Amino acid sequence: MDINYVGENLLPGQIGQFFVILSFGSALLAAISYYFATVNKADRSWFRIARLSFWLNAIAVVGIGSSLFYIIYNHQFEYHYAWSHSSKSLPTHYIISSFWEGQEGSFWLWMFWQVVLGVVLLFRAKSWESPVMAVVMLCQLVLGSMLIGIEILGERVGSSPFILLREAMQAPIFSDPNYLSMITDGRGLNPLLQNYWMVIHPPTLFLGFASMIVPFAYAVAGLWQKRYKEWIGPGLPWALFAVMVLGAGIIMGSFWAYEALNFGGFWAWDPVENASIIPWFTLIAAVHVMVAYKNSGHSYFTATFLVMVSFVLVIYASYLTRSGILGETSVHSFTDLGLFWQLIAFNIIFLGIMVGMLVVHKKHMPSTKKEEEIYSREFWLFIGALVLTVACVQIIASTSIPVFNAVFGTNVAPPVDPVQHYNKWQAGFAVVVGILSAFTQFMKYRRMDVRKFYIAAVASLIGALVLTAVLVYVTKVYTNFMYILMVFAATYAIVANGQILGEAIRGKWKLAGSSIAHIGFGLLLIGALVAAATNEVISLNSSGYIAVAGFDQVEKPGENLFLTENEPVQMGNYRITYVGDSIAPPNVYYKINYEEIDDETGRVVDRFQLRPFAQNNPSMGGLIGTPDTRHYLTHDVYTLITAAMSETHMLAQGSNEREGLDAYEEPAVYETNIGDTLRYRNGYIVVAGINRDATVENIPKGENDVVVGLNLEVYAADGEKYQVEPIFLIKDGSTYDFSKDVSDQGLRFRFSNIMPDKDRLELMVYQKPLPEKKWIVFKAIKFPYINFFWCGTIIMTIGFLLSIFRRNKEIKPLETA
Repeated sequence: MDINYVGENLLPGQIGQFFVILSFGSALLAAISYYFATVNKADRSWFRIARLSFWLNAIAVVGIGSSLFYIIYNHQFEYHYAWSHSSKSLPTHYIISSFWEGQEGSFWLWMFWQVVLGVVLLFRAKSWESPVMAVVMLCQLVLGSMLIGIEILGERVGSSPFILLREAMQAPIFSDPNYLSMITDGRGLNPLLQNYWMVIHPPTLFLGFASMIVPFAYAVAGLWQKRYKEWIGPGLPWALFAVMVLGAGIIMGSFWAYEALNFGGFWAWDPVENASIIPWFTLIAAVHVMVAYKNSGHSYFTATFLVMVSFVLVIYASYLTRSGILGETSVHSFTDLGLFWQLIAFNIIFLGIMVGMLVVHKKHMPSTKKEEEIYSREFWLFIGALVLTVACVQIIASTSIPVFNAVFGTNVAPPVDPVQHYNKWQAGFAVVVGILSAFTQFMKYRRMDVRKFYIAAVASLIGALVLTAVLVYVTKVYTNFMYILMVFAATYAIVANGQILGEAIRGKWKLAGSSIAHIGFGLLLIGALVAAATNEVISLNSSGYIAVAGFDQVEKPGENLFLTENEPVQMGNYRITYVGDSIAPPNVYYKINYEEIDDETGRVVDRFQLRPFAQNNPSMGGLIGTPDTRHYLTHDVYTLITAAMSETHMLAQGSNEREGLDAYEEPAVYETNIGDTLRYRNGYIVVAGINRDATVENIPKGENDVVVGLNLEVYAADGEKYQVEPIFLIKDGSTYDFSKDVSDQGLRFRFSNIMPDKDRLELMVYQKPLPEKKWIVFKAIKFPYINFFWCGTIIMTIGFLLSIFRRNKEIKPLETA
């Protein structure tokens, strides 16, 4: 029986779905038309159809985005996508973030950027337009299929962002025609994504992914049309652009991780992070080999292979993050939407194109009979590319463990400590790449003066050694030999490229791009190394105890401090005071005042307030904290809320109606013995002894009964001492315990079990909640010299930008010829 649902606005979804179908059909027609325009250049009709189809595709993609944003912005929760990823409480900029939180929105973002890049190619590609756009529109066709959301022969193809909530979910509520009146709000945006970096990080990252198709398409076009040498010229600026944008997107992700995630760092070697950095590494290697080929004619096959495999790895990364295969190993991968086999097909199509083109055209590819000389730049650029490729192989192998398990039926466990695992391998690669990026700058293509090379390289080497010694001493990374090697490699890269930069400034600025990019890389490497190796937790807790039930199961109590509102606590050189909070639903912002005290004078030398925030999100496991950071030139002070009193908890504390165990927090359970010392919020407890002659009032002791008292001594922080004796009773084969209280300290003790097999006694310690005053638990970390990392990123991006301008100017004469 059909139900006439009340209040549904179906028109936006119908318009959006129309544009989805149009985008798929126009991409198909454009790919076919551009193919025939390539193989039959004399017939211009195919070319005109291809262009018209592309513009239709552009209109359709914009129409999809406009329809979806209209639905989300107007809170039309009859649509599953709007209900799943947004809510009425989200400000506009987070509504924008919710647009690409889901798979469908991120696929659209990829399609949109390919349209933008396609528009640029229409005006810039000239004679390359037809073969290049044939490849681009093939990719657009596959991406369009991901949104189509239809069933063919019982198989689902794509996942439409315009599916209705009642079509996506089965629930009794949808039998009511007026079900929308019962859906007052959406599920909202993942709290970890409620950060301004997530407004700009995904678009930048997906622009990087989308731009990777262009050098791939140029390589395919060059082989397809047998214009083997020509494609390198126009392809190189696009490869540099893709490297720059994807690198910027990855670093923005580091900013987001540093400012929004609660693991206390900027890179965790999460599989999703790895999936984005692998194609970036391979394309960086490709760029260097392409430059070597342009100048010397060497390594054509390697350049072509690396350019093509970089985009194939982007597609593989998409499979890893979207198929659900990383669901148990990554904290921010997508769940499977039923696109598993489509993603496999996506990989097979472009891998097949790559392999087919390389195999068919291998014997026709340019090659040089002369061996590369060991003193030539092209030889060492090739070695550098090889090192980067091997580094990628290691990352791919470890990241793909879930894939290997699924394919081969194995049960290999991923690394227990991913950071240590990857750092152990990648540190060596970083050292080699840093050194190569230094001394290769003094080399020339083809022929060079070996004597001049040694003079320049050794002079920079001496300068780097001196600077390394200074940096190692100042940053205190001398405890590990590998750290020293990495600092040296990065410093050598900076010094050597600084020397080249000086020569470029005196001569031609256009040659400065590569040296600036390498200087940025060196600074980035130093910043990442020093911040990761020397960061220190400064919220040290000497008691090793936090009076919050279950806290030691999720955090290290010794690295966290308990703060009560308006009660200062000393933390190293800082005096810390929690002064209150403010609520901006669903987040609570906690105000923590820092006062830095001079050791000698005792005077306050610096004051600031940090406002980390958190929200209670049961769907994500409870309290989700977002840090706040104080930035200095030489270090950062990073602060994160790890536990906090909930509003319901505060209300309950103020109630006089609570009785019995309801008046206490969850108990701490100890397996203890005579002589043990236990901590509680306001002091400590000593297990003093056993009283085997204990009695229980009004309960006579039978012949086989056992009555045992546990003598406890309670020492409060104010110097008071209390003695208490909870009782454990075994009577007629049943066990009982009789609690005892220390009312002044808000404590209740239960002697709950005797475990003769372990020679232990079980003691349960209950504590009453703190009266009225709010409390938080927080963690603070100091990150020294992390600004090297951020500055290096900016400088490296500027270097890539200058290189793009240079390479772009080089192809202009060819375009106008």
